[in-house]
Amino acid sequence: MPVPEEEECCPILSLLTDDLLTRIHSHLPDPTHRKSFRLVCQAFHQVDLLARTHLRPLRPDFLPTLIARFSSLQSLDLSVCPRLDDSLAAAISAAISAHRRRLKVLGLSRATGLTPLGLKTLVSGCAPYLEAVDASYWCQRFGDREALALSFAAGLKELRLDKSLAVTDVGLARIAVGCPCLERLSLKWCLEITELGVDLLAKKCLQLKFLDISSLKVTSSSLSSIAMLPKLESLIMVGCVSVDDAGLLSLSNGCPSLKEVDMSRCDGITSAGLCSLIKGHPDLLQLNASHCMVALTFALLDALKNLKFLNVFRVDGARVCHSTFQTINTNRWSLVELGLSKCIGLGDFGITWLITGCANLKVLNLSCCDSVTDAAIAAIAGSCIKLRSLKLESCGSITEESLELLSSSCFLLEELDLTDCCGVNDMALSYLSRCTELKFLKLGLCNNISDKGLIYIALKCSKICELDLYCCPDVGDDGMAVLSIGCNRLKKLNVSYCSSFTDKGMEYIGRLEELCELEMRGLMNVTGAGLQAIAAGCKRLTELDLKHCGNIQDSGFWALACYSKNMRQINLSCCAISDVGLWMIMSNLSCLQDAKLVHLPNVSVGGFEVALRACSLQLKKVKLVVSLKFSLSHEVLQLLWSRGCKVRWD
Repeated sequence: MPVPEEEECCPILSLLTDDLLTRIHSHLPDPTHRKSFRLVCQAFHQVDLLARTHLRPLRPDFLPTLIARFSSLQSLDLSVCPRLDDSLAAAISAAISAHRRRLKVLGLSRATGLTPLGLKTLVSGCAPYLEAVDASYWCQRFGDREALALSFAAGLKELRLDKSLAVTDVGLARIAVGCPCLERLSLKWCLEITELGVDLLAKKCLQLKFLDISSLKVTSSSLSSIAMLPKLESLIMVGCVSVDDAGLLSLSNGCPSLKEVDMSRCDGITSAGLCSLIKGHPDLLQLNASHCMVALTFALLDALKNLKFLNVFRVDGARVCHSTFQTINTNRWSLVELGLSKCIGLGDFGITWLITGCANLKVLNLSCCDSVTDAAIAAIAGSCIKLRSLKLESCGSITEESLELLSSSCFLLEELDLTDCCGVNDMALSYLSRCTELKFLKLGLCNNISDKGLIYIALKCSKICELDLYCCPDVGDDGMAVLSIGCNRLKKLNVSYCSSFTDKGMEYIGRLEELCELEMRGLMNVTGAGLQAIAAGCKRLTELDLKHCGNIQDSGFWALACYSKNMRQINLSCCAISDVGLWMIMSNLSCLQDAKLVHLPNVSVGGFEVALRACSLQLKKVKLVVSLKFSLSHEVLQLLWSRGCKVRWD
């Protein structure tokens, strides 16, 4: 008689105390590994229940029950949970209160189905212990009434309101008064907030350590107020076009704790303003002045020498000349990241001078520096043996010699972007395969690579989890056959416009069980059979782009509706899907939140009506052809709007 699994495991498990099992569980960062852990036996399952502190549900079903089961729950992320409305918010709040969960972190990004009342109910249920809330990307749905609801969380320390387009200075004032303990606040793209709101914030929230005011309508006078924040460490002000050198001068005289400043795309800032900021804050760790009116002058580089602890410096798009790098080279031993993409006048000579002094460099961005050749790569390979990330997009003079040099020295390389590097060929990929730590590889628009080169990568680079093969016409089924075996950890794959792919290649992709994101635009040789193979094999798929795959029949879409239950984002534009196929997709994919449905010639107006009604509960964004704006019934459009769905017209 076979021994039950529970009894068979007991002698071994008896040697492992709960504390030891909990420590083992804490060393499993991958969700799939934790899932395997809790499926071993009842004891392991119980440890998982006791140890889990974070919950990110894909479905609202049984959510109050899950809250009751996880006794150590501290973080609840509802950003990918469809159908989040006031009734569900009330049930969650009641479960949190009833079971006395000490929830500290609440993720509500894109939770546009909530009203101010539902938001207040949810926040109030968590308020005694709530420290962080993410309410970003509500767009027009987040206004001053929603801000008032958040202000009841008096102990809040971290708040994200990115792209809350309807909140004004009044709403910000309510948050500033109600949440005086705020330490981190992001207001990126909150376009109705002005200097008045920022000034009040600086007076009320003196504990602020991180502030993001990117794209706000603020001027340099706001920086005078921000300069009064005694504990501010990071200031992000990307795209604040009205800020100029006078603002940086004010900032240089305040914020004694400042360690990071991002002023990229602030058109009014020049090298002189940057010099004043550096002079006032010699302990800066990170400085981003990308795409400003900045030139690497001798005065600026001389000031940079005083930043002894600077480890991240980005000056993408700056104007440079050969002689300037002789100055910056002398004191850049501490740099860990350097951004020089699209720098005007940057060539081999300048890079060689710069790189020679950067022995600790781990991240380097030289994208769109078309004057860079193999000579510069030789300098990088010789000096930066700790390099982890290298971006060389559109560096057309790079050849296989560069890849041979890199692979001989930079053994720790994890990320490499070779997009649109026409000098990269199969031999170059054979050299690159020596970099066995590679995890992210971009080869889009590299027209000289084929299946042969891809096989070199597949045989040796088993850790790759993201691969971009966009528009590589000679890469096809044979390469994918080997890739599906050698790189079976792939989570993100782009094979758009790789015209050699057929249904056979899709079968190989279907073997990538961990694949989450797949882009396969314009694959005209793929039919319904190929999509069936992907749907049946890639059960974890959350994002799929099928635009211009015009030969996929409904059989493929039916398989997708049957198997892809975790799908959150899909692009079906310019596909041959029918009314029935679209209804199957939209009604069965219960986690679907974002759909692009432009130019579907086989779908009638009635087909769109039925499909949109079927998914109106969970859909948050949908893109439709503009002619439907006048064809769809007002009732359907109102239904989508009332449930928090944003309709974009193409």
